[in-house]
Amino acid sequence: MSSRKKKKIGTVDILIYVPVFIGSYAVLSCIKVFELATKCVRFSLALISFAGKRGHKLVQVTLAKVSKLTTKLVGLFKKVFVLCLEMPNKYAFKLKQVYAKFSIEHARPVESEPKTKYTRKSYRHTPAVKASKLASVLSSIKLFAGGSLFSLVFIALPVSAYSWYRGLPQPDLLVENAQANRPTKILDRNGQPLYEIYVDKKYAPVALEKIPKHTILATLAVEDHEFFDHSGVRPLSILRAAKATIIDDHMQGGSTITQQLIKNVLLTPERTITRKLKELFLAYAVEQRYTKDEILGLYLNNIPYGGVAWGIESAAQKLFAKDVWDLTLGESAFLASLPSSPSAYVSYASNSEAAKRRQSAVLNRMEELGIITSAQNAEALAEGLNFAPQHEYIKAPHFVSYVRKELESRYGNRMVEYGGLTVKTSLDLDLQTKLEEVVKTEVAKDLYLNITNGAVVVLDPRTGEILAYVGSVDYFKEGWGAYDVITAQRQPGSTIKVVTYALAFEKGKTAADTVVDGPLTIQLGGGKTYSPVNYDGRYHGAVSLRSALANSYNIPAVKLVKDFGPDNMVALGNKLGLAGWEVNDTYGYAVTLGGKETRLLDLTNVYATFARGGMYRPTTPFISIKDSNGFNLYDDSRIVEYRAISEETAYILTNILSDSWARAPAFGSRSALYIPGHTVAAKTGTTNDKRDNYTVGYTLAYTVGVWVGNNDNSPMNPYLASGVDGAAPIWNKTMHILLDGREAENFPVPSGIFTKTDNKCGRSEVFTRGSQVPNLCPEPDKDKEKNEAKHKDKD
Repeated sequence: MSSRKKKKIGTVDILIYVPVFIGSYAVLSCIKVFELATKCVRFSLALISFAGKRGHKLVQVTLAKVSKLTTKLVGLFKKVFVLCLEMPNKYAFKLKQVYAKFSIEHARPVESEPKTKYTRKSYRHTPAVKASKLASVLSSIKLFAGGSLFSLVFIALPVSAYSWYRGLPQPDLLVENAQANRPTKILDRNGQPLYEIYVDKKYAPVALEKIPKHTILATLAVEDHEFFDHSGVRPLSILRAAKATIIDDHMQGGSTITQQLIKNVLLTPERTITRKLKELFLAYAVEQRYTKDEILGLYLNNIPYGGVAWGIESAAQKLFAKDVWDLTLGESAFLASLPSSPSAYVSYASNSEAAKRRQSAVLNRMEELGIITSAQNAEALAEGLNFAPQHEYIKAPHFVSYVRKELESRYGNRMVEYGGLTVKTSLDLDLQTKLEEVVKTEVAKDLYLNITNGAVVVLDPRTGEILAYVGSVDYFKEGWGAYDVITAQRQPGSTIKVVTYALAFEKGKTAADTVVDGPLTIQLGGGKTYSPVNYDGRYHGAVSLRSALANSYNIPAVKLVKDFGPDNMVALGNKLGLAGWEVNDTYGYAVTLGGKETRLLDLTNVYATFARGGMYRPTTPFISIKDSNGFNLYDDSRIVEYRAISEETAYILTNILSDSWARAPAFGSRSALYIPGHTVAAKTGTTNDKRDNYTVGYTLAYTVGVWVGNNDNSPMNPYLASGVDGAAPIWNKTMHILLDGREAENFPVPSGIFTKTDNKCGRSEVFTRGSQVPNLCPEPDKDKEKNEAKHKDKD
């Protein structure tokens, strides 16, 4: 049984078969090319139809030839299909013939030749074998070259053309891209605009029905007066632009409104032939996908008018400070002139003569087309152009910055910049405007105290909403104006003592309990000591906790925090919302005097917690947040509220802080902390180095926090003794603005509170039920007071 040896595939075989297999693949590619060719024919026929209407015979004949050539190309593709299908079998048959001939002629010696004995090695070098091999190689090279050329012409080029076509943006993206750059609008609680957040382009989409007819016609007159007659392109304009590009060597416009829309929304703005070809194909596709009104609406909302103003509504707001539906004919004519040269809008707005020339050119064009009469032209020119001031508006800038950070933390930067949110904030812009003026006026009065800056925040304690937010005396002041004191970490001074006293009352202390205000030295270890002093440099002997808090004595507060522990005070401060306060950090006893930094916003909310009867609720700048479809993203019912201190403790603190007679020894009974006709609780605070000065106070309806000082942390006048001298005047004026004309409200007395009066001295005090009531009228012990004043506690 004879075994047949398998034939190895050599280089020649590969050179023959590679083009064959590549050619076979052309079947699928040609099908795709056929689809493209069909669309080309449809596009050409549409152009022929248009040209026929306009009577341009040259264009009609040219496009007819193009159509005929395209039809032939389609026929050629059909033949290619058949050829591609037959190629493998045809070349296989040819290969067999070549192999058979090679075997017959060269495998054995011819009989007529002398019988010469060849070795295997010498046989391969006979002339006949060499010639046969050379012919075979040349034939293979021809096949390879032909296959390669075939692959290039019928595969590579058509596939590349098809890939280029398929790589064009889809017309459906027009609406999607147009809606992808909507600004976020920030409004006050009454709907007044504060700011719009956008990136590079400021959009304000408006429905086509809201745009006046004369505004639309002015744009059509100068940009594309044949808009409703063409199918996306104007052939004559294309030929003029092509002549300018090819012969005159410069790019020339000739774009329809459809093409301009595509250029601005779907394509990049470079002026190249490649981009122009894409624009032409897409213009036809867009015209098939959208109605004329839809295209016009997209155009008017997405075309650049100069600067950041994109779209007719944004331009109307920017240049004339009015909505598009309020534009006059003259204003509309000027706006219609801008898309052709948007970069020059600033010079037009500042040069009335140049603006009038642009306006006149548009009006004259409208008259030439019969859109308006000469009388209407003259009337529009006579009305003048009243431009709005060219600067970006922003109201309550510190508050807007705070709101933006809050939005970005919730929804991310992209959603804020592109998502088209409508944010109704809790801010009252009218109140904000008044308080900004109060801060400027009062800080100017305090220059002799070396005070150059101030801040105010107003909360609604019932909801936690921020009603006013003045972050500095002037946001636009060069150097430090944008610095936001309300969210800055600064030492709170004695305003933080309320946390110490809240801890003491929660632990069972009463307002009538006494503590000795005398010299105190505390051993800290390592040979170090701590000796607090009062702001007035004096000692006041045995004082009640009511008196100690109302007059802001330092030594009693340090004794309390020493008794109950700094960590416990820090833990309660954290519970009351003082962000960043952590137990086991090294604060020491000075924490009760303001040794640990906090934010004015958080500090003010601590006092708002007292106004709420001990319930903690976080602050919020929002009333509603809606997405671009009007869906509300903000749900205030999800805000977590919890009890931080008892209702009784909150009431006792409020009772002390609103007691004008209790604080009379330090501040006087009719100081800036007193608001006639209203029950107002208040506390001042000043840091030891006179770098920060506060007044914080509240009613049932409002909580107000005020700070004054210097942004560079330089100390204020050393004679500044308390918040009554610095921050209190601003706080007082703020409270009057809020409360004047408002009916007085008293804080409700919790059921767990009772009042005890000692008729012997007429002194009264409030207590939590179950508390031990001390003697309200103790006999004076002068010797004891003298001894205590001289004695130094050593711990």
